[in-house]
Amino acid sequence: MEIDDLIGSQCRRDWERTEATAVPAVRVAAIGLGWFTRGRALPALADSARCEPTVLVSGSTTKADRIASEFDAVERTLTYEEYAEGVGTDAYDAVYVCTPNAYHLDHATVAAEHGKHVLCEKPIERDSDRAADLVTVCDDAGVELMVAYRMHTEPTVRRAKEVIKAGYVGEPVTVRGDMSQRLLERVNPDPDQWRLDAELAGGGALFDIGLYPLNTARFLLDADPVAVTGTTGSTHDAFDAVEETVSCSLRFPGGITATCFASHNARQASSITVTGTEGQVRIEPAFFQDQDRRVELSRGDSHAEIQVDRVDQIREEFDYFADRLRSDADIYPDGRHGVVDVEIMEAVYEAADRDTWVEV
Repeated sequence: MEIDDLIGSQCRRDWERTEATAVPAVRVAAIGLGWFTRGRALPALADSARCEPTVLVSGSTTKADRIASEFDAVERTLTYEEYAEGVGTDAYDAVYVCTPNAYHLDHATVAAEHGKHVLCEKPIERDSDRAADLVTVCDDAGVELMVAYRMHTEPTVRRAKEVIKAGYVGEPVTVRGDMSQRLLERVNPDPDQWRLDAELAGGGALFDIGLYPLNTARFLLDADPVAVTGTTGSTHDAFDAVEETVSCSLRFPGGITATCFASHNARQASSITVTGTEGQVRIEPAFFQDQDRRVELSRGDSHAEIQVDRVDQIREEFDYFADRLRSDADIYPDGRHGVVDVEIMEAVYEAADRDTWVEV
């Protein structure tokens, strides 16, 4: 097998169905103006040829107005109350929900009531019941729902999936994935932040960053686990309500296994490796977007490393969402895909509590 034939044009958008210049841009209302929306999502929307940020929704009018002044496309700002009342619905076509997990259902419900499509940050909700309700709300309203798994549109991951599908590794046997960071040092030093609140977040390291290797394993294998087990732990006082560290094992159909590790109090690192009967594919670093990507391929005695050009992962994700809305092509990952992840994570917690395997 020739590596160049397998990888081809590294950053090609094989998912595109429309020409950006041939369809109207999708006007997006950003719900929640935390650091990720301000620093990642809004710049990506502003840089997109397929989307534009036209409405900002926040609990602070002062904050929303200040941020709006930084983006030419923003037409108006709304309070959460105004958003819920349907003010300004003529200024946006879809919403991007980036709030604490426990508020996703409420904001998506408002969007659905006004016929607006929904791009919801992951995890889709704090528990599987609310996640299923969110899917039902969008289905009943006839609006599209996508969950923001940016690895699905990350070129490096897509190329790895193609390599696996082409048979380079033979039959997949196992997947190993990890993601770790020092949350209180790199993201937010506040011990009272919502990510450490079980009611708002649903879980700790697993719900926040453990979801990356877990979901990417599902994506690369194009399969869902049938049983899981795991362990959780905490050493820092800030993590008394949610886990600081999690390790889980998953069984997939056909005897394939996976192991995933995540920690909110360890050195920043991320990788994912798929080993098969004939070869191996590894991405490291895998998940943090501000790092150059490298794919390592090995089969028999041959070994190759491919540096993949860095892209704005958030812009890729938004552009995919817009392309799907304008082309009427099926969205993947959709809401049901997001519900499965929450069910898997709940099963991991149950398995950790019972010290056993739990079927999914």
